[in-house]
Amino acid sequence: MGDDAEIELIEGSGGVFEVVVDGELKFSKKALKRFPEDEELIALFS
Repeated sequence: MGDDAEIELIEGSGGVFEVVVDGELKFSKKALKRFPEDEELIALFS
Protein backbone atom coordinates (compact mmCIF):
# COMPACT_ATOMS: atom_id res chain seq x y z
CA MET A 1 0.00 0.00 0.00
CA GLY A 2 1.29 3.43 -0.84
CA ASP A 3 0.96 6.81 0.79
CA ASP A 4 -2.29 7.40 -1.10
CA ALA A 5 -4.33 5.04 1.10
CA GLU A 6 -7.83 6.08 2.03
CA ILE A 7 -9.21 4.98 5.39
CA GLU A 8 -12.91 5.04 6.15
CA LEU A 9 -14.58 4.26 9.47
CA ILE A 10 -18.01 2.74 9.01
CA GLU A 11 -20.08 2.75 12.17
CA GLY A 12 -21.69 -0.57 12.93
CA SER A 13 -23.41 -2.30 15.78
CA GLY A 14 -23.15 -5.44 17.85
CA GLY A 15 -19.45 -5.10 18.65
CA VAL A 16 -18.30 -5.99 15.14
CA PHE A 17 -14.82 -4.69 14.29
CA GLU A 18 -13.46 -5.65 10.90
CA VAL A 19 -10.59 -4.40 8.77
CA VAL A 20 -11.11 -4.62 5.01
CA VAL A 21 -8.29 -3.73 2.60
CA ASP A 22 -9.09 -3.40 -1.11
CA GLY A 23 -12.35 -5.30 -0.57
CA GLU A 24 -10.64 -8.19 1.24
CA LEU A 25 -11.38 -8.96 4.90
CA LYS A 26 -8.04 -8.84 6.73
CA PHE A 27 -9.14 -8.88 10.38
CA SER A 28 -12.38 -9.79 12.13
CA LYS A 29 -12.92 -9.30 15.86
CA LYS A 30 -16.08 -11.36 15.55
CA ALA A 31 -14.17 -14.33 14.09
CA LEU A 32 -11.16 -14.11 16.43
CA LYS A 33 -13.06 -12.86 19.50
CA ARG A 34 -10.42 -10.20 20.20
CA PHE A 35 -9.23 -6.81 19.04
CA PRO A 36 -6.07 -6.65 16.92
CA GLU A 37 -2.75 -5.77 18.49
CA ASP A 38 -1.18 -2.51 17.32
CA GLU A 39 1.48 -4.42 15.42
CA GLU A 40 -1.16 -6.41 13.54
CA LEU A 41 -2.89 -3.25 12.35
CA ILE A 42 0.40 -1.67 11.28
CA ALA A 43 1.27 -4.82 9.30
CA LEU A 44 -2.07 -4.70 7.47
CA PHE A 45 -1.25 -1.28 6.05
CA SER A 46 2.47 -1.72 5.41
